[in-house]
Amino acid sequence: MSFNGDLEHFPLVDVIQLLHMTSKTGILYLRSPKGESQLVFHAGFFVSANHLNNSVRIGKVLVDMNAISMEVLNRALKEQKDSGKNRKPLIATLIEQGTIDKDTAYKGLETLIEMTIVEVLAWNSGTFSLDVTKEYVSDEYRYFPEKMHQEILLNAQAILMDSLRIYDEKMRDGTLSKIFFIEECSLSNDATVANPGLPEITADLLGLDDLDSVTRKIPDVFIGLKDHNYIDEHRKEVTHSLPEMTIDQQEQLVSFLTNASLQVPSGIKQPVTAVILLTQDKLLSHAITTVCKQENLFAFVSDEELGIDMVIEQSLSRDLHPVLILDVAHDYDGALVLKIVRQKVVDYPQISILILACCHTWCAISMDALSLGTRTIIPRPCMRCHEDTYVLQMISFLSGIGSFLKTILPVPHAEVGQHFIAALNQLKSLSEPPEIALVMLQFAALQFERAVTFVVAKTELIAEKSIGVSTAKTTGPTAPLLFRIPLERHSVLQEVVEKGRLYYGQRNDTSLTSILYDKIGAPRSPKILVIPLLSRGKVIAVTYADFGAKPVSPPQINLLEALAQHAGSVLDNALYRNSIEKTV
Repeated sequence: MSFNGDLEHFPLVDVIQLLHMTSKTGILYLRSPKGESQLVFHAGFFVSANHLNNSVRIGKVLVDMNAISMEVLNRALKEQKDSGKNRKPLIATLIEQGTIDKDTAYKGLETLIEMTIVEVLAWNSGTFSLDVTKEYVSDEYRYFPEKMHQEILLNAQAILMDSLRIYDEKMRDGTLSKIFFIEECSLSNDATVANPGLPEITADLLGLDDLDSVTRKIPDVFIGLKDHNYIDEHRKEVTHSLPEMTIDQQEQLVSFLTNASLQVPSGIKQPVTAVILLTQDKLLSHAITTVCKQENLFAFVSDEELGIDMVIEQSLSRDLHPVLILDVAHDYDGALVLKIVRQKVVDYPQISILILACCHTWCAISMDALSLGTRTIIPRPCMRCHEDTYVLQMISFLSGIGSFLKTILPVPHAEVGQHFIAALNQLKSLSEPPEIALVMLQFAALQFERAVTFVVAKTELIAEKSIGVSTAKTTGPTAPLLFRIPLERHSVLQEVVEKGRLYYGQRNDTSLTSILYDKIGAPRSPKILVIPLLSRGKVIAVTYADFGAKPVSPPQINLLEALAQHAGSVLDNALYRNSIEKTV
């Protein structure tokens, strides 16, 4: 699987988890205005890294760990250089010399990868692209002894967790700008200086004897962020994809894409749509990604279905509306596309699905696709159908697709609005806190899979009725659960009780992970709702809700908040009437 996207909308943490879960092999290119870093994977495991513009190599890491001296490093580098074509990786050389053991080598590589991840986490913006090249992957293990193959693989999840811990600590301490032992000035006796012919991306560790030849093998599919290179980047993609076109035709498309790259959307707002494109067409992938950036739309592009579910769920968890675009090639019958539509409509009924098809495949799949739940089928330019006018058709297609995608927004469920009105009417006849809290519980459960009412005591919460926790959601409210959760500092539950404001977002504090989820089980997504019920300015109960075993489905938070405020007013009015009746 090759894919690319924007780190602002699909963070590095999620990218690494996707590669680990799908057992991918390849090089993950990470670029920002600061430069480029790379992470190398094999079967979902880390095998190497290149820290920001190759500023730190594995040799320097080992020196700074005090695992070896600079003298030992220079001696090993000289041995590599003198070996010529028989050169072995620096790590293998040091191990064979008896200078370091495998545990130290493992720790050094782990540290280098952690440094790279922490650096990228600190970026304000950036893009990523996975490059899968079988020839490169086989070469990178060429010099490793067979017994070292498995031992050099580093668990991506474990290193990611350590990197996040380090990042959090440095954010807290205000030392993020001094990541590990990176210095502004480079040492004259650094590995790079000692042997300027050494390969990149800690290739000394990978065992690549000729960086130039390897670089030529790796397709440069990554689109960078350097403004002054927009023309070159677009021209490279167009000329590679359309070699049979005339120069004038190529330049027409290059000019259009360049203008799109330079147009900054006015009044930039947070994107509300996530465009997820599944296509084998590299030029179409490049062009739609360019247009999405122009329109301030999140874009993720992949050439295979594997991993798409995770992207959809990550988009939903960030309150983005996923628009899945399935591209059908000219000579494809569409059977797989129809299968994907059928599956995604069942698994994610809240997303929008679009199909791109040329006139050749339009008639074959259009009615079946629409009947399965596809929102629309869009004619797309096709070289096979209209070679002479392909460029003009592509420009016309790109001119309208961006603005069209911005119009595709989630459709609010009518039943939620109907239940909201019903809940308001129900509250009119209620006066007791348990009855009012039950109405809030039921309305929350309409949009979430699990919900629990908690009564607020002095220093703790007491679990009352629930829906979807111990029994099926369809069975309705259960008897009180009666377990207790202490109100601890830095807990989202404590914050809602203290501030009296609704919370909806991702939290994993200990009151949830160690206490609540121990009682009811952990949900699939950390995104939760905690909404207070106030009486006379004091929180007397809270409703907790999550999505249980199902993916996130963006709720109508404004209706939940409005109902809670109205419920509090109803309760205050009831208490006021009772106090008057007692004085009469």
